[in-house]
Amino acid sequence: MRIVVVGLGYVGLPLAVHLAKHFETWGLDISAARIAELQSGHDRTAEVAGAELSASGLNFVNDPAACPPADLYIVTVPTPIDCENRPDLGPLRAATRTVGCMLDRSTRPVVVFESTVYPGVTEDICRPILAEASGLTPSVDFFVGYSPERINPGDREHTVDRITKVIAGESDDVTERMADVYGRVTSGGVFRAASIKAAEAAKVIENAQRDINIAFINEITQIFSSLGLTIWDVLAAARTKWNFLPFEPGLVGGHCIGVDPYYLSYRAQELGHKAQVILAGRSINDGMANWIADQVHTNRSGRPGSVLVLGLTFKEDVPDLRNSKVADLIARLVKLGHEVTVTDPLADADEALHEYGIVLDAGALGRRYDCVIAAVPHASYKGMEGSAVDALVAEGGLVADLKGSWPAMRTAASPLSPGKSYWCL
Repeated sequence: MRIVVVGLGYVGLPLAVHLAKHFETWGLDISAARIAELQSGHDRTAEVAGAELSASGLNFVNDPAACPPADLYIVTVPTPIDCENRPDLGPLRAATRTVGCMLDRSTRPVVVFESTVYPGVTEDICRPILAEASGLTPSVDFFVGYSPERINPGDREHTVDRITKVIAGESDDVTERMADVYGRVTSGGVFRAASIKAAEAAKVIENAQRDINIAFINEITQIFSSLGLTIWDVLAAARTKWNFLPFEPGLVGGHCIGVDPYYLSYRAQELGHKAQVILAGRSINDGMANWIADQVHTNRSGRPGSVLVLGLTFKEDVPDLRNSKVADLIARLVKLGHEVTVTDPLADADEALHEYGIVLDAGALGRRYDCVIAAVPHASYKGMEGSAVDALVAEGGLVADLKGSWPAMRTAASPLSPGKSYWCL
């Protein structure tokens, strides 16, 4: 069995490393810089440790022609949305054409897609591209399957070698070929979905469900704020009920939860159905950054000032900047007249500048500000002593804690100096 994994990002790299423990595995990525980085034993996503990467035996290439004919191709490229929140299948189409040109009739290969898509993409869009690019006959010379990725960046418990992998092939034989491969990789076993479309749908609703639940919490956070209540006090009481779902408010970014619901709603609209609940949840979550900025501005009595934003990545303890809603928060603060300084110990400065035009200030913690916003609860920020936070805040300044990182600051024995205030969602 020879396997080629196409796309070596957060999803593809960990999968390829574990596959290489059992099969001859080739990792293909179009970025020469990414391949050089991985060959040197470094993974900028921090999903695979250097020692494990170096010992993996994985073959790294950025030229498709350098890959020998394979029995199995696994496509793990991103599926983003465009500026109008419509699915952008450009990267997936391009990767599919690349794989199509690599197919060899002699191996009767299976092409498995892990990229998140709406139901029907694998069979109705990708399979015809494979056939056209290869000149081969579908379901005779090559076959397709789908196995949704479930990577949660920064999660060291639910890794690809421990989770249940949903799999579906175009036939029972293809499904069993997939089961043999994925079954060796994960201790969580495999679940054979009823069809490829069912597997595609399962993935897209997993993230849409989380998005809707977080949207509910974000909406009641706004309501309770008008009543002078902090959501953290309300949640502390509500969680004592055995079946209360422990979702929290916040900025919903990243490549999954903030994107996948648009894939589902897009397909629904194509079918003539308006996805009201899904889009309502997206609207609330997409607008949360502006609402928070407005609340900070109001707590400053509408006075623009110097603001320090702690954290830019889309979630805590990961370097991933994709679709970070902190960038929206910063843009709104700037529009309201504030002078914003941003720092993040994990984010790549060049990427932040390229993606958002944001300059990361490595020396930001050495000055004082009218407002300090704890935007992303990285461990290094949550572990800050109260005196260290207090030292960042100018006289009469404000601490805005978006994720309850410093709960001691809203108690009677707050470590903040007199005259300084604390606000949280």
